[in-house]
Amino acid sequence: MSSRPAPLIPPRLRALLVRVPFLVQAVRFLRRGPLARERNLLLTLTVLALVIGLLAARVSTEWFSPSLLVLVTLVGGLQLRVRNLIKLLGAVVVALGYVAFTLGAASIGVGLMVTIGFTTVLAVLMARTRGKLGVQGLRGDAMLLELRDRLRSQGELPELPKDWGGRVVLKQAGGSSFGGDFLVSMRDGDQVDIALVDVSGKGVDAGTRALLLSGTFGGLLGSVDDFLPACNSYLHRQRGDEGFVTAVHVRLDLATGDYTITSAGHPPVVKFDAGTGNWEVASAKGVVLGVVPDLHCEPESGTLHKGDALLLYTDGLIEQPGRDIDAGLDKLLGEAERLLPSGFRDGARALVNAMASGHNDDCALVLIWRP
Repeated sequence: MSSRPAPLIPPRLRALLVRVPFLVQAVRFLRRGPLARERNLLLTLTVLALVIGLLAARVSTEWFSPSLLVLVTLVGGLQLRVRNLIKLLGAVVVALGYVAFTLGAASIGVGLMVTIGFTTVLAVLMARTRGKLGVQGLRGDAMLLELRDRLRSQGELPELPKDWGGRVVLKQAGGSSFGGDFLVSMRDGDQVDIALVDVSGKGVDAGTRALLLSGTFGGLLGSVDDFLPACNSYLHRQRGDEGFVTAVHVRLDLATGDYTITSAGHPPVVKFDAGTGNWEVASAKGVVLGVVPDLHCEPESGTLHKGDALLLYTDGLIEQPGRDIDAGLDKLLGEAERLLPSGFRDGARALVNAMASGHNDDCALVLIWRP
């Protein structure tokens, strides 16, 4: 039978403290309102700044250097709102002024003043940015990390049977976690829907639109029969010119291997025919999404037999400044021949690295095959 842990404050002392009106009011003030945590942090940092100034002036600047106020200012910029940060900066100025008044202006060097000034500007900018976002502390960074993880999990292929294989490779420009290329997919029984989307722009600049559209397109995928026309209707209703969006959609029957490809301004899908050993370019085509109110696509259907494969990719793999797209496609098909000796799974990453070398753009590749 477990016993309760002993209280931190003895009952008699707690009863005595409760009877002191000043302490009761102070505790209620610190615990009142939704911003109590920030208020307590402001009080702690303010007291800390004043104590540093007092100890530096009265005890030793070697043990309690005024440069510690830089850390106090930086913590305030990371955690406090602009209004509370200004109050903290006032305490920092008071502490520095007290040190300069007690020990002389020479005790506060020019280098320290420049460092504190730079840190102050940086702290104010960080606090203003968080104020615009409406988040407190480092919650904004946590939200971005959560969005990145959700986008990555959504970009994974659904679990496939043992007699099927799949590989997804996403490479964003500049090594960013966000980019303009994303994948949405779902599986319902033996039917698999895969959509590879390319938003105009690259890197973080296109990442915000990609995050928004990935949720919308993920909701439409599998919910409507005509996926790309539904996406086109959604984009056409949006106001403003935010660039173009291309996409390719593949609907695959895992039981029979039958597939249907529809494309909207996207680079053509290529198919590997195990019977001939050649890569064939699909003829499916359509207009870029969001340009016309009614999207008309020319689909292509076929069947994947044993050893066949489908390759979906974005224009970042074949489009480079000063080079024709057809030349890039020919190079892609030539590099794809290297997939055969090492296998599709191991060769997919090597193919993206080979095609993406020498330029900085978002690249995506999806490979589906029947072993």
